Amino acid sequence: MKGVVLAGGLGTRLRPLTSITNKHLLPVYDQPMIFYPLQKLAEAGIRDVMLVTGGNSAGDFLRLLGDGSGFGFRTLNYAYQVREGGIAEAIGLTRTFIGGDQFVVILGDNILEDPLEDKVRAFKEQGEGARILLKEVDNPSDYGVAELDGNRVVSIEEKPKRPRSSYAVIGVYMYDGFVFDVIDGLEPSARGELEVTDINNTYLRRGLLRADILQGWWADSGCSIDGLLQAGIRARQLRSEGR
Repeated sequence: MKGVVLAGGLGTRLRPLTSITNKHLLPVYDQPMIFYPLQKLAEAGIRDVMLVTGGNSAGDFLRLLGDGSGFGFRTLNYAYQVREGGIAEAIGLTRTFIGGDQFVVILGDNILEDPLEDKVRAFKEQGEGARILLKEVDNPSDYGVAELDGNRVVSIEEKPKRPRSSYAVIGVYMYDGFVFDVIDGLEPSARGELEVTDINNTYLRRGLLRADILQGWWADSGCSIDGLLQAGIRARQLRSEGR
């Protein structure tokens, strides 16, 4: 099992903070935002990781993270996304690194309290297909929303006006090697990007998409200045509780 952290994007919702740096290098309480997803992968026993980034601050990740040994990784690899081509395009850049392995993708601004170890184990036992993580939220219309039958995903709607559930699809995805064939067949969306929702819907149509529901706290720390602030406050609370 390998890991991928996506840390590209312009971070426009966090300007002016991101006028001089990548948003994933901003502090969330006492450490850079990018540390949180990397730590989750390390805690789950993943030892080979690729970080995908872009823009003018790419070299700062190398200076900050080095070879990844500080996180206990065997290898920390880097890929550069030249343009704003979307999450699916960024995943496609990891093809050579992943080979035929299963892997976990985490968006670099997603911070979660729950451990990933049991979710990764369930995906290994699943053997093929894809697995996504969901979180019950008060404002599902702001997210992709999953409808469930047990742990089987029945449908995913992007920012629906009338959500069929309150379960938001968060930025943690698990895939087998078939994902690269899926990406090869994608067409850009109206905003000119290859969309991760289209990947997940392809697995859904094949009956190969499963889901786990997070019980603990989750934050998209890159969604807004207030979101970044609240993530820092919650991270401090968890740290004071020894978590």
